[in-house]
Amino acid sequence: MKCAFGENPKAVYKEKGNRARMSTAAHLREILFKTKQYMAKKEAANGDVTKEPAFDFKLESMIPVLKKQIPLKAHAHQANDILTAIRIAKEFDVLLTLEHVTEGHLIADILAQENIPLAVGPTMMAASKVEVRNKSWETAGVLSNKGCTVSIISDHPFSMVSYLPVYAGYCVKAGMDPFEALKAITIHPAKHILCQERIGSIEKGKDADLVIYEGDLFSSLSRITDVFIDGIRIQ
Repeated sequence: MKCAFGENPKAVYKEKGNRARMSTAAHLREILFKTKQYMAKKEAANGDVTKEPAFDFKLESMIPVLKKQIPLKAHAHQANDILTAIRIAKEFDVLLTLEHVTEGHLIADILAQENIPLAVGPTMMAASKVEVRNKSWETAGVLSNKGCTVSIISDHPFSMVSYLPVYAGYCVKAGMDPFEALKAITIHPAKHILCQERIGSIEKGKDADLVIYEGDLFSSLSRITDVFIDGIRIQ
């Protein structure tokens, strides 16, 4: 379940009164409170449909979040937005993942303590809004070196997913350990979206989707020699 902090919700919902970061946080807390109340009323009805609250599609959609069946995926760039997302997740005891984490390197020690899955990027883009003014190829490496579980993302289609190995290469150039960079585009993203039982590493029983390179994986000059999908060689 995605939620967003920062400039995007301010811009999109400005005409509905959401003009500040505090408004965004308040709206999220409100729907989480309403969902808790909605769940309590449903449980109190004990299956008696005459006593159940009126069906609410939005609140029904939030129930798996409060039951920790799915994570709350928070779009956050600035350090203050990241910290707000963490505070709200703790308040309602929900699972959290963080997307973008542009200023994560500024609060790396805090993020390391929280042990939240982090998806860093896109970094190969213009600093199009104030909240990404501190974007850096060093961010993923700084967080990884602190022990955080880091994925490198492209935010496709805004930045092409096919360039992901190149993005990882830039992170390595900026100080990230090469093996951690490899994990950041394989097993860590799989864990981030709860698909690690099927994809993300070469293990028996997983989907055999493999790419074999001639040369450095992180170099744009390297050539792909073999591609396997579900164990079948297609190239």
